[in-house]
Amino acid sequence: MCAGAGIGSPMFAGALMALVGTPFAVAAEPAGESKDDYPKITLEMLAAAEGVAGIKLTTEQRKMLLGGVTEQRDSVKAIRALKISNSVAPATYFDPRPNGFVMPQAPVERRKPHAHDVAFNATGGEETLAFATVTQLASLLRTRKITSLELTKMYLGRLKRYDPKLHFVVTLTEERALASAAQADKEIAAGKYRGALHGIPWGAKDLLSVKGYRTTWGAAGLEQQSFDTDATVVQRLDAAGAVLVAKMTLGALANGDVWFGGKTRNPWNAKQGSSGSSAGSASAVSAGCLGFAIGSETLGSISSPSTRCGVTGLRPTYGLVPRTGAMALTWSMDKLGPICRDVEDCALVLEVLQGADGMDHTVRSDAHFHWDPDFDWKTLRIGYLAAKFELADASDLPPKPKETDAATMKAWRADKAAFDTKRYDNRFDRATLEVLRSMGVTLIPVKVPDLPWSAMTQVLEAEAAAAFDELTRSGRDALLTAQGKNDWPNIFRTSRFYSAVDYIQAQRARTLGIEAMREIFEKVDIIVTPSGGTQLRITNLTGHPAVIVPNGIRGDDAPSPAHEEDDDDENVGGPGTPVSMTFLGGLYQDARVAAFARAYQEKTNFHHLHPRL
Repeated sequence: MCAGAGIGSPMFAGALMALVGTPFAVAAEPAGESKDDYPKITLEMLAAAEGVAGIKLTTEQRKMLLGGVTEQRDSVKAIRALKISNSVAPATYFDPRPNGFVMPQAPVERRKPHAHDVAFNATGGEETLAFATVTQLASLLRTRKITSLELTKMYLGRLKRYDPKLHFVVTLTEERALASAAQADKEIAAGKYRGALHGIPWGAKDLLSVKGYRTTWGAAGLEQQSFDTDATVVQRLDAAGAVLVAKMTLGALANGDVWFGGKTRNPWNAKQGSSGSSAGSASAVSAGCLGFAIGSETLGSISSPSTRCGVTGLRPTYGLVPRTGAMALTWSMDKLGPICRDVEDCALVLEVLQGADGMDHTVRSDAHFHWDPDFDWKTLRIGYLAAKFELADASDLPPKPKETDAATMKAWRADKAAFDTKRYDNRFDRATLEVLRSMGVTLIPVKVPDLPWSAMTQVLEAEAAAAFDELTRSGRDALLTAQGKNDWPNIFRTSRFYSAVDYIQAQRARTLGIEAMREIFEKVDIIVTPSGGTQLRITNLTGHPAVIVPNGIRGDDAPSPAHEEDDDDENVGGPGTPVSMTFLGGLYQDARVAAFARAYQEKTNFHHLHPRL
């Protein structure tokens, strides 16, 4: 019928379904689903839906569409009746590779990820040991200068001590941890050393399932949810001998740092949130309460908290690490990766996490990560986003509004504080370029492709709304702690007005973006950029890897946050808080970008700084 009318009715089907198919999504009380919940579709409804979908039909076209649209709604109801679990992925899979892309070749021989021997003096007591890197801890464990049980008890003690202040733990896995640590000590004593992570205590973002423990996704209403399985990355870390000590907080359903237990805090300034959504993972590593942690990123959830908390994060190429057993938010963008104290720690962890598991079909069997700490990074071509290193023009700041209402002034003060901080932080950005030049790097200026990247990000919200479809339709989204304009309940509802046609068009635009990024990475191997901004959106859409490293601490002369009240979302930055730098790499070139980021990190040593708790 649609084809006969010359009209693509799916163009406004999403809008129509939202208008007439989910009346109980905004009900005061959750309601059950029945045939009576769906009013009869009328010509007037079709006319109203046209405005939302951005098309215009004649009366005759509406009449012709009426029967077909009613049938479409019936098909929607049939799919909804299946009550599909969050763990079921779509039958289509996102592939970040542009046409003609050749996968990097794996080395002929693979080795177990071993940390090199390092000289480390642990005589400084707990405060020295707690902030040691994985390579340092691994040397102590392998040479039996310390036991895994001692380390595990130390980190468990610190988690208990600082959680009341920082709110980064959902569940301690103490019984599991003590048993794993005892087993690690037994094996190491017997000469059965499994590698760099053997005996190292770590924390899992609480969207990773762990058998025998709850997996809450940070969401009110799901506080006692559990799964009878271990996520693939948990299984792999178990096999490497790592010791899981806690499930860490995340903003509800992987958004921000507000979860059902409150707000996870920044160890550098406990009045501030840690950012998110890998909130607890970054906060606890920063506070010296874990050897390392696992986070996830869809659009900044490793990058942002790593920046805020002054730690190192590695967001891998999309399709390198299996997400089996992890909460799905956006199937075509979700990635799991390590949050650690330095780049080499991230590399050692990623080498354990990577590779196909036969269940997450987005992970390619020919994708690999091979960490070579001796890789000659000087052979790489280094680009930088030149425009992002320029000092922001004072004329870009909106003029102070004449209106005196509180909301308008609060928004302007937040904009001004962000602008002032951006100008202040430029000194760190420019210093990065000077350090790189001192390392003998010839910097090649590059520009990001001029495409509607923000518009493409609608695919994230549409897939997320599908992942939590029943939550919205049942009305249980009202249980989530955060209920603002930019929080999931409102975003999920808004996404129901986004049509299937427009979702596909956005994915096609994404293909153009992938091809445009290929052209850039044909000219350079690495891109250096300030963290945040447009590149974060772009590279999450195109699947490129990133390493985020601490890049200094703001001084006493730094601009103050717009609002310094405890818990205020605008309480960001200010004196004594960290800044970061990001290094981007080509698809599946994670090891190269890590090698270069490590060289920069060792030149600057900002990763050795940590908050005074």
